[in-house]
Amino acid sequence: MITPACLVGLGATSIAAGSTRTHDIVLKPLGFALIAAAIAMAAGPALADEFVQAVDNGQVACTLSSRELTRISLIGDAFANVSKITSGSPLEDFTVTNEPIRGDIYLSVPLGFAGTRVSFFATSKKGFVYKFACGLGGAEATQVFVTNPAVATEKSSDAQTKLSRRDQAVRLIQAMASSATPDGYQVRQPAAASVRIGELTLRLVSEYRGAGLVGKTFRIDNRGTKPVTVAAEQIAPSGTLAASITVPELKTGEATTAYVVGQVGEGAW
Repeated sequence: MITPACLVGLGATSIAAGSTRTHDIVLKPLGFALIAAAIAMAAGPALADEFVQAVDNGQVACTLSSRELTRISLIGDAFANVSKITSGSPLEDFTVTNEPIRGDIYLSVPLGFAGTRVSFFATSKKGFVYKFACGLGGAEATQVFVTNPAVATEKSSDAQTKLSRRDQAVRLIQAMASSATPDGYQVRQPAAASVRIGELTLRLVSEYRGAGLVGKTFRIDNRGTKPVTVAAEQIAPSGTLAASITVPELKTGEATTAYVVGQVGEGAW
């Protein structure tokens, strides 16, 4: 069997032999190619890990080891139950073990397995159901990591509900000020006309809309002939939870940005 060490040895020998020649176009290139092949061969097992994305009631395609164990792990979740049919023939059946601490499952097929793929259903602790349809691959042990975007959304929602509405509003203002889009929000930039409020003009720049809160970013210009101080009460509609004005003191011709957040269905929101 040719091993990475053998390829390195052959490559080094070829490079050394080529160095003794005045014009070598064969041995040294061959030596470097052999060493590169050795590096690629040695790095091969690192490719055993597989990452797949799944949805509730969807099918998950993956590759199983034909000789060793295959570990399947749910990112942010854990397996609660696995359902499979027993064929009755040892060479046509596969084994699934549910590891209770981490909630992973381990699969293996017998030596001389007659099939080319296996399929089964699995239910997660968060209530998601997946159908796995996996083909046989190489002999190396392998790992399959399954991600479900709904799990990440659920985590974000749980974290938000632990905060008070006012704290959520403050966090939304921080996100708007940094032009970030928080999880669970949709951002739109309407072509809104400016509104005159005394010596000030107010124009809606962007709107962040979530399930419970709405955030709005405004541009405020001083169109008057005197300096003015912009107060939150001038721009915030009734029901506003939080408001922030970047630079409240405006000279003639200067502009600033304001961020206002309110709760959906409250007051003018």
